[in-house]
Amino acid sequence: MWQEIYWHLQEYIAIYMFIGLGCLLFTGFPVAFALGGASLAFGLIGTALDVFAPIEFFNILPRVWGGAAENLVLVAVPLFVFMGTMLERSGVAHDLLHCLQVLLRRVPGGLALGVTVMGTIMAASTGIIGASVVMITLMALPIMLERRYNQELATGTIAAASTLGILIPPSIMLVIMADLLSISVGNLFVAAVFPGLLLSGLYFVYIMLLTLIWPQLGPPLPDERGPGSMAELGGMVLRGFIPPVFLIVLVLGSIIAGWATPSEAAAVGAFGATLLAIINRNLTIEALGDVLNRTSLTVAMIFFVFIGATAFSYVFRSLGGDDVVEELIFSLGLGNWGLLIVLMATVFFLGFFFDFLEITLIVLPVFTPIVQELDFGQHVIDAEKIYWFALLVAVNLQTSFLTPPFGFALFYMKGVAPPEVQLVSIYRGIIPFVCLQLVGLGFVLAWPDIALWLPRVLLD
Repeated sequence: MWQEIYWHLQEYIAIYMFIGLGCLLFTGFPVAFALGGASLAFGLIGTALDVFAPIEFFNILPRVWGGAAENLVLVAVPLFVFMGTMLERSGVAHDLLHCLQVLLRRVPGGLALGVTVMGTIMAASTGIIGASVVMITLMALPIMLERRYNQELATGTIAAASTLGILIPPSIMLVIMADLLSISVGNLFVAAVFPGLLLSGLYFVYIMLLTLIWPQLGPPLPDERGPGSMAELGGMVLRGFIPPVFLIVLVLGSIIAGWATPSEAAAVGAFGATLLAIINRNLTIEALGDVLNRTSLTVAMIFFVFIGATAFSYVFRSLGGDDVVEELIFSLGLGNWGLLIVLMATVFFLGFFFDFLEITLIVLPVFTPIVQELDFGQHVIDAEKIYWFALLVAVNLQTSFLTPPFGFALFYMKGVAPPEVQLVSIYRGIIPFVCLQLVGLGFVLAWPDIALWLPRVLLD
């Protein structure tokens, strides 16, 4: 009997690790420590069961170092967080969102729609999900709660709009995928434009329909809060809309034009946000100290989560978690479409406990050779099949930032959200947006030209 229990624990320890993490997350214990604690505890249990060597704990350190400390792209994270904090602290973000709500006040859920537009624009500016989520949360969530927006709608909109940066170029994930698949980064960037805009459009339509049916979920701005004349409206747009949008366009344009790297563009954004605070006469020693303090705390939270997540992912894989997934797929014996659908379902499932980097490194090397041998007839030609497959995985991977209990975007948001916003509300809020992402995935699956038409036109 004891031998059977011992074998059972050896075989399913990875599953118990996932369940244990889910339980820890709902205790209210800090997320980073829950991730690290689960990694340490189940690593020791694995050692007792002879499925995890103690020396493997030392392998976590170089993974953290290579993934964070040596990653020059992540230098942009503190700068983008500073930019968002400064825009929020100086009142620029408040003016921008107020202006967007005024411009969209006759449209149901105008402020949520404005957040979606802002998220789409900023997705092309940052490309770093942690920074985007924190920045937009700091800028938008307090204002949405002040306007008595439904918590689930507010948090779901911000989380979904913030994660568009994983798909809309320039995207770090697309660069990694292009390298693994040995395909053109530029072509993959172009192919990702329409799928990214498709998801943004789906969010936009969903918010409009939801608030049209239930207006109390996204109350409109009262008429008396808006400008009384066209001159006042023009002045509000000139003062509250154009400066921050110009700053965002400048950050994006400097990257696209090749004038600056993401880190350098982030520095431009941080300087521009500070300049706008000076112009608005809101930059004081006290305000600057508050911004620096909040930036430091936020960046520390982001990197602690990154360290805990790296440890968790490594221990989980070492205990055979990815092998369980692979064995399940290969044992099904399905055809071309069946295998592709199972692969997409697997990527979605892995998103519950892996980040996009881990999923990319697990899935692409294993399944790319198989997908290259699949035949989809006239649905997609062989020369374009690898780009189509890459975009299917990319759209699918966006869900990995939202799906509980291990969605990075949810943790980042909770770390900077007002105290009255509970984690359960955030979880409930992202459910419809995850469904919309799956609808978008279905569109790209059914109509490959959504991703392939633009590269084909530009190449011709």
